[in-house]
Amino acid sequence: MSDHVYKSVEITGSSPEGIQKAIDNALDKAGETLRNLDWFEVVNIRGALQENVRHYQVTLKIGFRLE
Repeated sequence: MSDHVYKSVEITGSSPEGIQKAIDNALDKAGETLRNLDWFEVVNIRGALQENVRHYQVTLKIGFRLE
C-alpha cells in the first residue's frame, strides 16, 4: 500500500429536503472542482425554521488525496 498525503477542507451543504440531501449537495459540488475525494466527516448539523419551512445545513470536513 502506498503512502498518501491528504488535504482537508470544510464545506457546508444545505437543503430544505433533509440532512442526507444537504450532504449530497455538498459532496456533489465539491466533486466538480476537487479530485481524489476519499472521505468526509460530518462536523455540524443545524437548521432554520422560517414560516413553517425547515431548512437543513450540514458542515462537512472532506479529505482529498494530493497528487
